[in-house]
Amino acid sequence: MCGIVGAVAQRDVAEILVEGLRRLEYRGYDSAGVAVVDSQSNLTRIRRLGKVQELADAVDSAQVEGGTGIAHTRWATHGEPSEANAHPHISGDITVVHNGIIENHKELRETLRERGYVFESETDTEVIAHLVAWELRTSASLLEALQKTAKQLEGAYGTVVMDRNDPSRVVVARSGSPIVIGFGVGENFLASDQLALLNVTRRFMYLEEGDVAEITRRDVTVYDVTGERVEREIAESNAEHDAGDKGNYRHFMQKEIYEQPTALINTMEGRLTADSVVTEAIGVNAAEILSKVEHVQIVACGTSYNAGMTARYWFEDIAGVSCDVEIASEFRYRKFVTRPNSLLITLSQSGETADTLAALRLAKEKGYMAAMTICNVAGSSLVRESDFAFMTRAGVEIGVASTKAFTTQLSALLMLVTALGKQQNRISQDKEKQIVEALHALPNQINQALSFEKEIEALAEDFADKHHTLFLGRGEFYPIAMEASLKLKEISYIHAEAYAAGELKHGPLALIDADMPVVVVAPSNDLLEKLKSNIEEVRARGGLLYVFADADADFEADETMKIITMPHVSEVTAPIYYTVPMQLLSYYVALIKGTDVDQPRNLAKAVTVE
Repeated sequence: MCGIVGAVAQRDVAEILVEGLRRLEYRGYDSAGVAVVDSQSNLTRIRRLGKVQELADAVDSAQVEGGTGIAHTRWATHGEPSEANAHPHISGDITVVHNGIIENHKELRETLRERGYVFESETDTEVIAHLVAWELRTSASLLEALQKTAKQLEGAYGTVVMDRNDPSRVVVARSGSPIVIGFGVGENFLASDQLALLNVTRRFMYLEEGDVAEITRRDVTVYDVTGERVEREIAESNAEHDAGDKGNYRHFMQKEIYEQPTALINTMEGRLTADSVVTEAIGVNAAEILSKVEHVQIVACGTSYNAGMTARYWFEDIAGVSCDVEIASEFRYRKFVTRPNSLLITLSQSGETADTLAALRLAKEKGYMAAMTICNVAGSSLVRESDFAFMTRAGVEIGVASTKAFTTQLSALLMLVTALGKQQNRISQDKEKQIVEALHALPNQINQALSFEKEIEALAEDFADKHHTLFLGRGEFYPIAMEASLKLKEISYIHAEAYAAGELKHGPLALIDADMPVVVVAPSNDLLEKLKSNIEEVRARGGLLYVFADADADFEADETMKIITMPHVSEVTAPIYYTVPMQLLSYYVALIKGTDVDQPRNLAKAVTVE
């Protein structure tokens, strides 16, 4: 939910820290802060409510100097957005930033108050600062003090600690919230996301669950949860330097919508031949595991949940394997029965979604045959803790409202479904070839769909004064309608709902009037005639319809129904294809409404707390 950046160097690091925070703005935040200590143990802390630019201006005015520092963007969980609640937090000579939630903070707070500590914020993070300060009194080093502190913390945390009396180092602990260390020449860095550090290094190490590390200019020393010194792999990042730049686009969301053809090509690269899916390319031991699967359980949140709901139709129709899909925050808190030879699939853009990660860990205790993740971030917790991972390779996605992550998840799921059906001899070679050819054609088809931008931009004007919108779809297009509804409400703040079109008569028809736009996804498939009947139900009640229809669907526009005619595409990839015009519609409605498209209110990109 929040962003962390840290540095230990000979040069002044304030600008590096602030630039790192800029690169993490996509995560969502309400305040930002930085603390820097110089070689004479002079500490400067600056915090600001609002955008990183406010902090940057204050840092420039103060001419902050020092080679060791930590910085943070906060998304409020404990205490309102304010400078007092913004990170970093201080206890005596100790300065702390923290991502996550300390679940036992109330008990710790009472204990610390009894010891004489005074709290200046409402945050759970301040507990860490006071605890480290307390433990340092009887510890040989800052590292030892943090190790003692970590044993007392319950919950999720990625925390970095700095002692003004020892500006040569920072220490960091990781439990449930990601931390990456970046290696430079005579200087080292850390962050909650490697994107923050791509302007200073491309060599990274990811801390594992329970790790505590000490970082100096020349060395990084890592200790595991037992206190033993360990070595962690250092990898070279191939992430794009300009991934955090909008280029010629108005918003990151617009840029990422247009990146989808390339993202899909990257997702499919090496996994498809001209006419087949390469099962081995899906993951280590994938062929062996898929041959034994009798049931699939998908667990995800938000947009990823909608992708899973779409894939359920594919698993059962194409592969002939039963599939359940559940919201991670519900799955982790209910009693459930694990079916024999069941494969758990988690879906996440970031790979750090707290509820999804907790569901994975719970499922491991419940006898699932194997756990697989479909994810966009190679070093993430879901990837490391799953039995095998299918990386979507979508590239960095900065807009909070997910676009290319969704379509690449869908393409990955379709390849997985095909591989599963093939491993179990449930689909023919001809069927596999049809699916693969449809996937190969998809990037060019989405490029064509993007050419409808001007038409959709004009259509968006009709939504300028609307407060509610209804989205309809049938079959696998019902979850596509769900995703379209989610996008509209996320970035335009228009209340939107999605319904399976056949459910209209069971309640939603009561909402239909001339002020309720009804958006329909209408491909040419076996349910088209049923969908047309549902459309007539809306027209009969004075509703205003916007139908995104296949060219072969034979719709005629009139004063009550506007038709956006889409080229015919393969039935199997049509759900992915029809997602794109829905994204464009939401984007242009948000532009008209004047909202913050990339950072919608109250939302964050990577939901790493419960």
